[in-house]
Amino acid sequence: MEKQLKKITDLLGFRLFLITVLVLTAFLQFFLMLGNVRGVTYDIQLTELAPETIRSPKTIEDTEKTELDRDNAEQNVEAVYVFNSEMAEHRVTFVTTIFDIVLEAKQEIAKEEIESAEQVQLLRTKLKDVLTNQSGLVLSDGQLETLLKASEESLTNTKNTLSSLVSTTLKDPVRKDSLSTVRSELESKIRQQPAIADALANAASAIGRVAIAENELFDEEKTNVAKQQAREAIEPTRILQGQIIVQEGEVINREVYRQLELLSMTNNQVSVKPIAGLLIFILLQMAFLYILFDRSKADSRKKQNSLLVTIIVFVISLVVMKLMSLVASNFDLTIAFLYPTAMATMLVRILATEKAASIITLMTAASAGLIFHEGYAAVLQMDIALYILFGGFASILFMRSVEKRAHLLQACGVITVINLLFIAFYLLMSQSGYGFKEIGFYVTAAVVSGLLSGTLTMGLMPFFESAFGMLSAMRLIELSNPNHPLLKKLLTETPGTYHHSVMVANLAEAACEAIGADGLLARVGCYYHDIGKTKRPQFFIENQMGTNPHDKLPPESSAEIILAHTTDGAELLRKYKMPQEIIDIALQHHGTSLLKFFLFKAKEDGKTVNEAQFRYPGPKPQTKVAAVISICDSVEAAVRSMSEPTPQKIQSLIQAIIQDRVQDDQFDECDVSLRELKIIEDVLCETLNGIFHSRIEYPKEA
Repeated sequence: MEKQLKKITDLLGFRLFLITVLVLTAFLQFFLMLGNVRGVTYDIQLTELAPETIRSPKTIEDTEKTELDRDNAEQNVEAVYVFNSEMAEHRVTFVTTIFDIVLEAKQEIAKEEIESAEQVQLLRTKLKDVLTNQSGLVLSDGQLETLLKASEESLTNTKNTLSSLVSTTLKDPVRKDSLSTVRSELESKIRQQPAIADALANAASAIGRVAIAENELFDEEKTNVAKQQAREAIEPTRILQGQIIVQEGEVINREVYRQLELLSMTNNQVSVKPIAGLLIFILLQMAFLYILFDRSKADSRKKQNSLLVTIIVFVISLVVMKLMSLVASNFDLTIAFLYPTAMATMLVRILATEKAASIITLMTAASAGLIFHEGYAAVLQMDIALYILFGGFASILFMRSVEKRAHLLQACGVITVINLLFIAFYLLMSQSGYGFKEIGFYVTAAVVSGLLSGTLTMGLMPFFESAFGMLSAMRLIELSNPNHPLLKKLLTETPGTYHHSVMVANLAEAACEAIGADGLLARVGCYYHDIGKTKRPQFFIENQMGTNPHDKLPPESSAEIILAHTTDGAELLRKYKMPQEIIDIALQHHGTSLLKFFLFKAKEDGKTVNEAQFRYPGPKPQTKVAAVISICDSVEAAVRSMSEPTPQKIQSLIQAIIQDRVQDDQFDECDVSLRELKIIEDVLCETLNGIFHSRIEYPKEA
């Protein structure tokens, strides 16, 4: 599978390959989650019988019903009227003013002896301003003449009585719609008053009717405020989640059908808003992944494998969540808490990078919030999303080392504790009454989730490592086990090479860690870098016991045997299905360096020499780890062959070997810097000085 993927990547280029993978993932995620955002719909029509009891899948405001209730409340608000307490005083003044004018006119008539024909005209002139300002008050000439003929006493009595009646009447609210009734009642009272002469009754009634005016006026502004307050006092009408819309067998009436339409539960409704929202949600997730892998500085093969592992783990998580959501409705409890919160995070953390693990944690948690969404007013099922978020990030924080399975188990224990604490938070914050059965389930779910996270991680890891040729820290630890068949073969058939490999491993691990390279990979790579020597062990000096077979061979043949140990080793490693990184180290640890010993021997024999015939097939080191191993391999062999190693000699030798590699362009294809080569030199000097330190010479026994 790895070879086929490499061909595809080489054909498309990594960026196009990345886009293709993300587009395919987006399509798959869209179809997996589409049902969760669209909800359940029914193929029903008006007047049909409900096929089953239909409940609301979410809490939603019934805007039409809310508006109807508010309109009704507004209509039921009574008009606001304001009582004018000063109106009675004003109208009494009006009455007394008329009678005072009549009395004044009588006195003027008596004084100036005005003829009777002119008396009425005089009085009308004096009353002109009063009558003009009071529309509706019309006094006939006969009524005016009656007023003028009445005695002053009679006029005074009529004025006082009528004023009293008007004042009493206007102490109570009088509205426009009751004005006619109140005036009629006043007229009736006037005619019943003994203090008012019968001759003056008509004039008094006319004046009294006009004197009665509305004293409680309609206040439009306050009425509008009261209506607005009435509307605002009406709480929004909501269809609650779980509320029964219609019972099985009941008729679908217009109101029920309207509610089903509001909840988007009829088949004739195609709402694009949740679909558009889902597309944006997926686009955001894929954008994060694109930026993460497009900006990665790792080599294309490692980026390709990390991408595919991240995507596959994410899709597996989506499928598991989808399956759980499909059966969740059959349970009264929230079975989503059984989901292994840290499975995706730990797999991506071990097989890819910590950054990818952080992003996949966020993506998994957010996706779970949608998939397990039960229709609350919120967009996401936040309790499940936070549950996965806490569990995932706990695994990142507490699984810093992944070299042993014990570390993974320790992380599972921490995740389980975090899950239990979150369950405690969930149960306390929900403020619901849970029995021992429910509490027991949620506690068990938290423990199962934590254990499943570790179990599934350990169970799935070998499949990813095998399918993509990936090399995790745990896999490296397994390969370093001396009981591995190849290491046993190396130990039994080439003990000298085995010892050399162990020594090189110690040097390479220390040097790699000093420059920030993978020390564990360097150690394990060194164990297997000379495995090709097991094919012809006697031809390598560290395994020779006495005779040297090269003494009987021409230099060309000897060189061919020595040079072949890199390709022989790679072939043997492939046979045992070893990771590509280990195979690369076996091929690259000599690069294309020159086998000088046999080259010079051939020249000494006077032969025409083709230098290429004495060079290793390569390739040159492609990584820092391979470069470090190539240096350590030569340094260890050279120092071991020194008769009396001293710190000065060791340093000079190491400098010469590194300088020779640089001048031979052996590091041109890897990103090791001169500064790092200096660090490697210092580390090797320090380590070898510790190995070949001076020893105390003990006195010989007598």
